Amino acid sequence: MNATHDAPGDSPADSPVLLRREGRAGHMVLNRPRAINALNHSMVRIMHDALDDWERDASVATVVITGAGERGLCAGGDIRSIHDDVRAGRPEATAAFWREEYRLNARIAAFPKPYVAVMDGIVMGGGVGVSAHGSVRVVTERSRVAMPETGIGLVPDVGGTYLLTRTPGELGTHLALTGGAVGAGDALLCGLADHCIPSERLREFTAALADTDASHAVREYATGAPGGELAEHREWIDHCYAADSVEEIVDRLHASGDRHAKEAAETILAKSPTALKATLAALRRARELPSLEAVLEQEYRVSCAALATPDLAEGIRAQVVDKDRNPRWSPAELAQVTAADVARFFEPADF
Repeated sequence: MNATHDAPGDSPADSPVLLRREGRAGHMVLNRPRAINALNHSMVRIMHDALDDWERDASVATVVITGAGERGLCAGGDIRSIHDDVRAGRPEATAAFWREEYRLNARIAAFPKPYVAVMDGIVMGGGVGVSAHGSVRVVTERSRVAMPETGIGLVPDVGGTYLLTRTPGELGTHLALTGGAVGAGDALLCGLADHCIPSERLREFTAALADTDASHAVREYATGAPGGELAEHREWIDHCYAADSVEEIVDRLHASGDRHAKEAAETILAKSPTALKATLAALRRARELPSLEAVLEQEYRVSCAALATPDLAEGIRAQVVDKDRNPRWSPAELAQVTAADVARFFEPADF
């Protein structure tokens, strides 16, 4: 697609992002269903160009993003390609992808027309970035929303540390460190979504956007969300995750006496120690930053620094390449990650 076109037309069926017009709605369909629509560089560019075109086009009133297939909107960035870039000694390729991806996240947040994100099924990592910054965010009873980066040696990005520091209490810290997925009710509680629509009515809802204002369509189709789980755990979550270090958080979780807290501690201890400490620091810093753009700039520095650590390639190897689910982190223990190690994540990016 050429960004100089007045409006993008229908895309070829094999395009990684299908673009089409239905009445006054411009539709972007992430189209890599076998990979749960994992984002790559070309997809980010197509989406950015489409937003540019549709912003200029007065006949487009609403933009809608959905995912092809039955499994979800988007499972995140194409982390296998990140692994390949790191192993091949070309980290600058991944850094360039992140730069454009984070600019897309900011573009979505600032988009002047309703941006309707249909967060059905799996919505993780980069999938959160292209949906949860939108102005109309719809989940369903099938939604599973997560920022699971610590499990691959990375820190929540795509504006994730911005979103997670604006949740009630310490819920965002809990989700960032554990990488846990939440359903519709908890996504609404955490401010990651706005409305719940039954999955069986999504086709009617998106079709209605052709000639109906997004706010009216939401009022017609939205229902109550399935009950969440996090609200009943707020007491131990808010106490334990308010600690100043990951070690103290884990100690508090173990000492709380709550079975769910102990399970959270064990989940955290399976993640990359370096990524955990960098994540906590990034969250605390993000709370003090004035805007999404400022947080994204910090996340770019942090993500680029992760490219130089052994844990990122190792985490991706264990999760998606060899799939042995047995990463060998280096350093292997929280106590071995120094303050200097963490500080390096916040230095200016080399890319």
